Amino acid sequence: MTTSHVNVNSFLDRGAGRIAYDVTGTGPLVLAVPGMGDLRSSFRHQVPALVDAGFRVATMDLRGHGDSDGSFAEYDDEAAASDVLALVRQLGGPAILIGNSMGAGAVTLAAAQDPAAVGGLVLIGPFVRNVPTSPAKLMLFRIAMSGPWAARVWSAYLPTLFPGRRDDDFAAPRRAINASMRRPGHRKAFTATTRTSHAPVEAVLDRVHAPTLVIMGAHDPDFPDPAAEAALVADRLGGRSMLIQDAGHYPHAEFPERTTPAIVEFARSAITDGADDADA
Repeated sequence: MTTSHVNVNSFLDRGAGRIAYDVTGTGPLVLAVPGMGDLRSSFRHQVPALVDAGFRVATMDLRGHGDSDGSFAEYDDEAAASDVLALVRQLGGPAILIGNSMGAGAVTLAAAQDPAAVGGLVLIGPFVRNVPTSPAKLMLFRIAMSGPWAARVWSAYLPTLFPGRRDDDFAAPRRAINASMRRPGHRKAFTATTRTSHAPVEAVLDRVHAPTLVIMGAHDPDFPDPAAEAALVADRLGGRSMLIQDAGHYPHAEFPERTTPAIVEFARSAITDGADDADA
Protein backbone atom coordinates (compact mmCIF):
# COMPACT_ATOMS: atom_id res chain seq x y z
CA MET A 1 0.00 0.00 0.00
CA THR A 2 1.17 3.50 -0.81
CA THR A 3 1.77 5.42 2.41
CA SER A 4 3.36 8.64 1.17
CA HIS A 5 1.88 11.85 2.54
CA VAL A 6 0.28 10.19 5.55
CA ASN A 7 -1.38 12.73 7.84
CA VAL A 8 -3.07 10.90 10.72
CA ASN A 9 -5.46 12.50 13.21
CA SER A 10 -5.23 16.04 11.91
CA PHE A 11 -7.72 18.78 12.71
CA LEU A 12 -9.62 21.39 10.73
CA ASP A 13 -10.36 24.47 12.84
CA ARG A 14 -13.97 25.58 12.30
CA GLY A 15 -14.01 28.33 14.93
CA ALA A 16 -16.57 26.76 17.27
CA GLY A 17 -14.63 23.50 17.27
CA ARG A 18 -12.37 21.18 15.31
CA ILE A 19 -13.09 18.47 12.76
CA ALA A 20 -10.78 15.44 12.92
CA TYR A 21 -9.52 13.85 9.72
CA ASP A 22 -6.84 11.58 8.26
CA VAL A 23 -5.14 11.80 4.86
CA THR A 24 -3.24 9.01 3.11
CA GLY A 25 -1.63 8.76 -0.32
CA THR A 26 -1.03 11.11 -3.21
CA GLY A 27 -3.04 12.04 -6.27
CA PRO A 28 -6.58 13.30 -6.84
CA LEU A 29 -8.53 13.81 -3.64
CA VAL A 30 -11.22 11.48 -2.31
CA LEU A 31 -13.01 12.54 0.89
CA ALA A 32 -15.15 10.02 2.79
CA VAL A 33 -17.80 11.09 5.32
CA PRO A 34 -19.50 8.65 7.72
CA GLY A 35 -23.05 8.83 8.98
CA MET A 36 -24.70 9.63 12.28
CA GLY A 37 -23.32 7.58 15.16
CA ASP A 38 -20.42 6.25 13.06
CA LEU A 39 -16.72 7.07 12.75
CA ARG A 40 -14.31 7.74 9.91
CA SER A 41 -12.84 4.25 10.43
CA SER A 42 -16.01 3.02 8.70
CA PHE A 43 -14.05 3.41 5.45
CA ARG A 44 -11.08 1.32 6.61
CA HIS A 45 -11.55 -1.16 3.74
CA GLN A 46 -11.83 1.45 1.00
CA VAL A 47 -8.88 3.67 1.96
CA PRO A 48 -6.03 1.28 1.07
CA ALA A 49 -7.66 0.25 -2.20
CA LEU A 50 -8.18 3.86 -3.27
CA VAL A 51 -4.64 4.81 -2.26
CA ASP A 52 -3.27 1.90 -4.28
CA ALA A 53 -5.36 3.13 -7.21
CA GLY A 54 -3.54 6.47 -7.09
CA PHE A 55 -5.80 8.62 -4.94
CA ARG A 56 -5.15 10.84 -1.94
CA VAL A 57 -7.80 9.73 0.54
CA ALA A 58 -9.15 11.75 3.46
CA THR A 59 -11.65 10.50 6.01
CA MET A 60 -13.32 12.82 8.52
CA ASP A 61 -15.43 12.52 11.67
CA LEU A 62 -18.73 14.37 11.90
CA ARG A 63 -19.16 17.05 14.55
CA GLY A 64 -19.45 15.48 18.00
CA HIS A 65 -18.25 12.10 16.71
CA GLY A 66 -14.93 10.31 17.08
CA ASP A 67 -12.05 12.76 17.46
CA SER A 68 -14.06 15.80 16.35
CA ASP A 69 -15.19 18.26 19.00
CA GLY A 70 -18.63 18.27 20.58
CA SER A 71 -18.64 22.03 21.12
CA PHE A 72 -20.64 23.13 18.06
CA ALA A 73 -24.09 24.71 18.03
CA GLU A 74 -25.26 22.98 14.83
CA TYR A 75 -25.06 19.28 13.90
CA ASP A 76 -27.27 19.03 10.83
CA ASP A 77 -26.67 18.26 7.15
CA GLU A 78 -25.93 21.89 6.35
CA ALA A 79 -23.30 22.12 9.07
CA ALA A 80 -21.67 18.88 7.89
CA ALA A 81 -21.71 20.09 4.28
CA SER A 82 -19.92 23.28 5.31
CA ASP A 83 -17.24 21.17 7.03
CA VAL A 84 -16.86 19.01 3.92
CA LEU A 85 -16.32 22.00 1.66
CA ALA A 86 -13.95 23.64 4.14
CA LEU A 87 -11.84 20.49 4.27
CA VAL A 88 -11.81 20.15 0.47
CA ARG A 89 -10.56 23.72 0.24
CA GLN A 90 -7.88 23.09 2.85
CA LEU A 91 -6.65 19.89 1.20
CA GLY A 92 -6.98 21.14 -2.36
CA GLY A 93 -9.82 19.88 -4.53
CA PRO A 94 -11.83 19.11 -6.46
CA ALA A 95 -12.68 15.87 -4.68
CA ILE A 96 -14.63 12.71 -5.17
CA LEU A 97 -16.96 12.69 -2.17
CA ILE A 98 -18.12 9.48 -0.51
CA GLY A 99 -20.92 9.71 2.05
CA ASN A 100 -22.79 7.13 4.09
CA SER A 101 -26.26 7.75 5.55
CA MET A 102 -26.36 11.34 6.85
CA GLY A 103 -22.88 11.80 5.38
CA ALA A 104 -24.41 11.11 1.96
CA GLY A 105 -26.85 13.95 2.52
CA ALA A 106 -24.01 16.25 3.52
CA VAL A 107 -21.85 15.54 0.46
CA THR A 108 -24.86 15.90 -1.85
CA LEU A 109 -25.60 19.29 -0.34
CA ALA A 110 -21.93 20.23 -0.75
CA ALA A 111 -22.10 19.29 -4.45
CA ALA A 112 -25.11 21.58 -4.91
CA GLN A 113 -23.48 24.48 -3.07
CA ASP A 114 -20.08 24.32 -4.80
CA PRO A 115 -20.16 22.18 -7.98
CA ALA A 116 -16.58 23.08 -8.90
CA ALA A 117 -15.32 21.47 -5.68
CA VAL A 118 -16.91 18.09 -6.39
CA GLY A 119 -15.82 15.69 -9.12
CA GLY A 120 -18.19 12.87 -8.25
CA LEU A 121 -20.42 11.40 -5.54
CA VAL A 122 -20.63 7.93 -4.01
CA LEU A 123 -23.76 7.78 -1.85
CA ILE A 124 -24.06 4.75 0.45
CA GLY A 125 -27.37 4.12 2.20
CA PRO A 126 -28.15 7.77 1.46
CA PHE A 127 -30.48 10.04 3.38
CA VAL A 128 -31.07 12.79 0.84
CA ARG A 129 -34.70 13.25 1.88
CA ASN A 130 -36.90 12.57 4.89
CA VAL A 131 -38.03 9.01 4.27
CA PRO A 132 -41.78 8.69 4.96
CA THR A 133 -42.49 7.24 8.39
CA SER A 134 -45.27 7.40 10.97
CA PRO A 135 -45.25 10.28 13.49
CA ALA A 136 -45.40 7.74 16.33
CA LYS A 137 -42.32 5.88 15.07
CA LEU A 138 -40.43 9.14 14.66
CA MET A 139 -41.34 10.22 18.18
CA LEU A 140 -40.22 6.91 19.66
CA PHE A 141 -36.91 7.16 17.81
CA ARG A 142 -36.27 10.67 19.12
CA ILE A 143 -37.08 9.65 22.68
CA ALA A 144 -34.81 6.61 22.43
CA MET A 145 -31.93 8.70 21.09
CA SER A 146 -32.15 11.41 23.75
CA GLY A 147 -31.27 11.46 27.41
CA PRO A 148 -28.49 9.65 29.27
CA TRP A 149 -29.54 6.29 27.81
CA ALA A 150 -28.89 7.31 24.19
CA ALA A 151 -25.45 5.72 23.96
CA ARG A 152 -26.71 2.37 25.27
CA VAL A 153 -29.71 2.42 22.94
CA TRP A 154 -27.55 3.22 19.91
CA SER A 155 -25.10 0.44 20.80
CA ALA A 156 -27.98 -2.02 21.05
CA TYR A 157 -29.56 -0.80 17.80
CA LEU A 158 -26.34 -0.78 15.76
CA PRO A 159 -26.19 -4.58 15.15
CA THR A 160 -29.59 -4.48 13.45
CA LEU A 161 -28.02 -2.30 10.75
CA PHE A 162 -25.57 -5.12 9.95
CA PRO A 163 -27.87 -8.01 8.98
CA GLY A 164 -25.38 -9.58 6.60
CA ARG A 165 -22.11 -9.92 8.48
CA ARG A 166 -21.11 -9.41 12.11
CA ASP A 167 -17.63 -10.65 12.98
CA ASP A 168 -14.52 -9.27 14.65
CA ASP A 169 -14.49 -6.49 12.08
CA PHE A 170 -17.80 -5.31 13.56
CA ALA A 171 -16.91 -5.71 17.25
CA ALA A 172 -13.88 -3.41 17.25
CA PRO A 173 -15.60 -0.46 15.50
CA ARG A 174 -18.59 -0.88 17.81
CA ARG A 175 -16.30 -0.51 20.85
CA ALA A 176 -14.77 2.60 19.30
CA ILE A 177 -18.23 4.09 18.73
CA ASN A 178 -19.15 3.39 22.37
CA ALA A 179 -15.93 5.08 23.52
CA SER A 180 -16.68 8.09 21.32
CA MET A 181 -20.07 8.53 22.98
CA ARG A 182 -18.35 8.92 26.36
CA ARG A 183 -16.27 11.91 25.27
CA PRO A 184 -17.22 15.37 26.60
CA GLY A 185 -20.21 16.77 24.77
CA HIS A 186 -20.54 13.83 22.39
CA ARG A 187 -23.72 12.30 23.75
CA LYS A 188 -25.60 15.60 23.50
CA ALA A 189 -24.10 16.16 20.05
CA PHE A 190 -25.29 12.73 18.95
CA THR A 191 -28.81 13.48 20.17
CA ALA A 192 -28.79 16.77 18.24
CA THR A 193 -27.64 14.92 15.13
CA THR A 194 -30.54 12.45 15.36
CA ARG A 195 -32.97 15.37 14.97
CA THR A 196 -31.60 16.36 11.57
CA SER A 197 -34.07 17.04 8.77
CA HIS A 198 -32.90 16.11 5.28
CA ALA A 199 -35.38 18.45 3.60
CA PRO A 200 -32.61 20.98 2.75
CA VAL A 201 -30.84 18.27 0.75
CA GLU A 202 -33.93 17.20 -1.16
CA ALA A 203 -34.62 20.85 -2.03
CA VAL A 204 -31.37 21.12 -4.03
CA LEU A 205 -31.17 17.70 -5.70
CA ASP A 206 -31.91 19.23 -9.10
CA ARG A 207 -28.82 21.44 -8.71
CA VAL A 208 -26.47 18.45 -8.40
CA HIS A 209 -24.81 17.45 -11.68
CA ALA A 210 -21.77 15.50 -10.50
CA PRO A 211 -21.42 11.88 -11.63
CA THR A 212 -23.11 9.76 -8.98
CA LEU A 213 -23.04 6.16 -7.79
CA VAL A 214 -25.69 5.09 -5.27
CA ILE A 215 -24.91 1.96 -3.21
CA MET A 216 -27.69 0.46 -1.13
CA GLY A 217 -27.93 -2.65 1.02
CA ALA A 218 -30.88 -4.78 -0.07
CA HIS A 219 -31.86 -5.28 3.59
CA ASP A 220 -31.19 -1.77 4.88
CA PRO A 221 -33.71 -1.44 7.76
CA ASP A 222 -33.66 2.35 7.59
CA PHE A 223 -35.70 2.31 4.37
CA PRO A 224 -39.11 0.71 3.73
CA ASP A 225 -37.96 -0.36 0.24
CA PRO A 226 -34.17 -0.04 -0.16
CA ALA A 227 -34.16 -0.95 -3.86
CA ALA A 228 -36.82 1.62 -4.66
CA GLU A 229 -35.01 4.27 -2.61
CA ALA A 230 -31.74 3.61 -4.43
CA ALA A 231 -33.48 3.87 -7.79
CA LEU A 232 -35.24 7.09 -6.76
CA VAL A 233 -32.03 8.77 -5.60
CA ALA A 234 -30.08 7.65 -8.68
CA ASP A 235 -32.85 8.90 -10.95
CA ARG A 236 -33.06 12.29 -9.25
CA LEU A 237 -29.29 12.74 -9.57
CA GLY A 238 -28.86 11.24 -13.03
CA GLY A 239 -26.60 8.53 -11.66
CA ARG A 240 -26.67 4.76 -11.35
CA SER A 241 -27.46 2.49 -8.44
CA MET A 242 -25.94 -0.71 -7.10
CA LEU A 243 -27.87 -3.03 -4.77
CA ILE A 244 -25.79 -5.20 -2.41
CA GLN A 245 -27.64 -8.38 -1.53
CA ASP A 246 -27.70 -9.43 2.16
CA ALA A 247 -26.29 -6.04 3.25
CA GLY A 248 -27.83 -3.49 5.60
CA HIS A 249 -27.06 0.17 6.18
CA TYR A 250 -23.27 -0.22 5.91
CA PRO A 251 -22.62 -2.31 2.77
CA HIS A 252 -19.12 -0.85 2.42
CA ALA A 253 -18.21 -2.30 5.84
CA GLU A 254 -20.24 -5.50 5.63
CA PHE A 255 -19.21 -6.56 2.13
CA PRO A 256 -16.13 -4.57 1.11
CA GLU A 257 -15.18 -7.23 -1.42
CA ARG A 258 -18.32 -6.27 -3.38
CA THR A 259 -18.42 -2.53 -2.80
CA THR A 260 -14.78 -1.43 -2.86
CA PRO A 261 -14.01 -2.43 -6.47
CA ALA A 262 -17.11 -0.55 -7.64
CA ILE A 263 -16.09 2.55 -5.69
CA VAL A 264 -12.54 2.47 -7.08
CA GLU A 265 -13.83 1.98 -10.62
CA PHE A 266 -16.26 4.84 -10.23
CA ALA A 267 -13.59 7.18 -8.84
CA ARG A 268 -11.27 6.40 -11.74
CA SER A 269 -14.05 7.00 -14.25
CA ALA A 270 -15.09 10.28 -12.62
CA ILE A 271 -11.52 11.56 -12.68
CA THR A 272 -11.08 10.55 -16.32
CA ASP A 273 -14.37 12.14 -17.36
CA GLY A 274 -13.47 15.31 -15.47
CA ALA A 275 -10.13 15.54 -17.21
CA ASP A 276 -11.79 15.02 -20.59
CA ASP A 277 -14.30 17.79 -19.87
CA ALA A 278 -11.48 20.15 -18.87
CA ASP A 279 -9.67 19.45 -22.15
CA ALA A 280 -12.78 19.88 -24.30
